[in-house]
Amino acid sequence: MLHVVLFQPEIPQNTGNIGRTCAITESRLHLIHPLGFEIRDKHLRRSGMDYWHNLDIRHHDNWEAFRESPDGPDRLFLMTTKGATSYWDVEYREGDGLVFGREGSGLPDWLHEEVGENRRVLIPLYNKTLRSLNLATSAGIAIYEVMRQLKR
Repeated sequence: MLHVVLFQPEIPQNTGNIGRTCAITESRLHLIHPLGFEIRDKHLRRSGMDYWHNLDIRHHDNWEAFRESPDGPDRLFLMTTKGATSYWDVEYREGDGLVFGREGSGLPDWLHEEVGENRRVLIPLYNKTLRSLNLATSAGIAIYEVMRQLKR
């Protein structure tokens, strides 16, 4: 199983779209609180459509609660623009987790330090004048690379 971890997401439409992708790929979605929206938000439901009831989702009060959860991933990879390794160059395994940061500020420095430099992964940007891809787009790209490697 692939674990998709959203660290304090801010935009409900992104979370809904990622939830839909997780439901379709049978990946577990972890939401690290606080969230920037109510989980009942109509935009969340609309973007996740009727897939939300098929979603394997876990809510965690904070990062520490997530790390202590028995339902978590075996290994973590931070999906970040501060990574040195392309997501294509990682050999993923069942039970891995992809961690995505807040839409406005990414992942905090302390989390980068905790997970370590060798687990910071990036999606290459060909136009270097632009900052990053949308969170839901990034998650979809990364999730399907893991699926491809695991031949799911």
